[in-house]
Amino acid sequence: MLYLYSARSSSKMEGATPLVLCSQFVVMLILLLPDTSVAEPRSQIIQLICGNKSTVSVPNFVGTMETLSEQVRARGYGVAVTGTGPDATYGISQCYGDLSLIDCVLCFSEARTLFPQCFPYNGARIYLDGCFMRAENYSFYDEYLGPEDRRVCGNRTTKGSLFQQNARAAVQQAVANAPSNNGYARSQVSFPRDSNDTAYVLADCWKTLSANSCAACLQNASASMLRCLPWSKGRALYTGCFMRYSDTNFLNAITTNGGSSSRGKVVVTIIVVSSVVVLGVGAFIAFGVWKNKLIQKKRKGANDAEKLVKILHDISLNFKYSTLDKATGSFDEANKLGQGGFGTVYKGVLADGREIAVKRLFFNNKHRVADFYNEVNIVSSIEHKNLIRLLGCSSSGPESLLVYEFLPNQSLDRFIFDPIKGKALNWEKRFEIIIGTAEGLVYLHENTKTRIIHRDIKASNILLDSRLRAKIADFGLARSFQEDKSHISTVLAGTLGYMAPEYLAHGQLTEKADVYSFGVLLLEIVTGRQNNKRKKDEDTVSIVSDVWEHFERGIVEELFDPNLMLHNCHTINVQNEVARVLHVGLLCTQEIPRLRPFMSKALKMLVMKDEELPPPTKPPFVDEKTMDLHDPWEDYSIKQGNSSSVANLSHSSFYPR
Repeated sequence: MLYLYSARSSSKMEGATPLVLCSQFVVMLILLLPDTSVAEPRSQIIQLICGNKSTVSVPNFVGTMETLSEQVRARGYGVAVTGTGPDATYGISQCYGDLSLIDCVLCFSEARTLFPQCFPYNGARIYLDGCFMRAENYSFYDEYLGPEDRRVCGNRTTKGSLFQQNARAAVQQAVANAPSNNGYARSQVSFPRDSNDTAYVLADCWKTLSANSCAACLQNASASMLRCLPWSKGRALYTGCFMRYSDTNFLNAITTNGGSSSRGKVVVTIIVVSSVVVLGVGAFIAFGVWKNKLIQKKRKGANDAEKLVKILHDISLNFKYSTLDKATGSFDEANKLGQGGFGTVYKGVLADGREIAVKRLFFNNKHRVADFYNEVNIVSSIEHKNLIRLLGCSSSGPESLLVYEFLPNQSLDRFIFDPIKGKALNWEKRFEIIIGTAEGLVYLHENTKTRIIHRDIKASNILLDSRLRAKIADFGLARSFQEDKSHISTVLAGTLGYMAPEYLAHGQLTEKADVYSFGVLLLEIVTGRQNNKRKKDEDTVSIVSDVWEHFERGIVEELFDPNLMLHNCHTINVQNEVARVLHVGLLCTQEIPRLRPFMSKALKMLVMKDEELPPPTKPPFVDEKTMDLHDPWEDYSIKQGNSSSVANLSHSSFYPR
């Protein structure tokens, strides 16, 4: 609004003096800022509480969610039930009273994304800072107290007695006002006036409750929440209501039309300001426009999601939802192959007898559809013997589904981290898996029209076919960029323990991020140890640090996985080959990206066994307890020939002791 007004008025201001121009800008700013202020949608999750009894009926659950979605988009809350008897799904979703409708839809979308984490159980409730949602297999709409009621105390900054007094007064006001105000109240108390001890309070009852039940819920919730004092923030998550207090103003602004007389005084005062103010005002307006565009960008998504779904529906890879539902036995738990951060995978059998793997992304919301489209777009454009083959997808039903070739041996982690199954992978098999993975990454990085970075190379994303050959899977996080780009900056995503230090610290993504992950994978394959698997011993170091220390001391053979069955090998060349793989793994996990080899070079190092390898430099320091990274760019300096940062491995260390 501010931008359009300025544009239309520009012709009238061409001949204005700097003083008049300044005053006009300031008048517009003062008059329009209250109307253009936009609050951030409060979609931060506070608590997800899952039941542990009955199993959900997926069709009824999805039906209830769809009905709630329609109602929330129309009026900010919804009550729905689908089915009858024990398989019925009762649901409620409600946004708090100070949220706009568009922010409400955003909050509901986030809640709906997180809800499937309770699958397969029916009972679930989720509290976010802007909305609430609950689903059960019975009618719970009149409940206002229950065993799951709790308080959550945040930001344990201790406040003084004055804030505590204000908080109690604000809570008392909200509890008194909400039952007679459709279950909603907000309050703020500042005594003395304009002090820094202002308390802000929000109270909301679910709309299915009577006024008496609402009052009873808020009285119990407030009594519990106030026990968070003297801490600066507190919330009450109750069966029938939600309450929150804070020392910072989290409430969305209320637009008013008053205050014109005081505004006039301000305008008169500012008219005498010199023309220098124009620059400041212009900068402030530009910031306001930028901020507003940023927030609006966060809020769009429904139209983008619909466009993505339409593209997927039109491509030749499309499967009918009913076909995949039948193939998996309605996603029977017995057919479940595994579950990750981006979906659950089920085995299916098509009508023609073909076995398939169906990856299930539970809901078609903005974020999941974007990940879904990204994976389809990337995987459908590549073809290599060491990359998982996409057979198709489904986007027309209630869920987003990807259809892949079925690999009976599932993923590499099920073997190398299992002391029993690990025996099936001797060194010869493991080396074939290493070479196959390397060849797949070389293809992604160097042999496609646009370079593709996987971003999540790890043992659980390396699948094995019937002959135990490697195929790289799960391209939900993959990113592609043009040949003329040195790197891309992106939101941090991946698995801790496998993420390169420069990406973890700065978000800069290149092929060298995959090289680092591949290096960690090499160390895991040789040692049979998982890098981000923490042990009870607090002094346990990461596998990268442990291999480095053994490498420096010349005793890497102590780390070899016993399941490699090297005792059956009567030649020292095999043991040298195993140690060489560890050496390449350390080269791939070096702290500085430019020191790591490209994947084609790493593959050559693995295959050309007579080629001398350069000494690796020290890997990045990682706190294994928190997986926090010591930023290598803060104080790292590398010097050629520095014995403290460069390790040399004598060939004699390969020989058995």
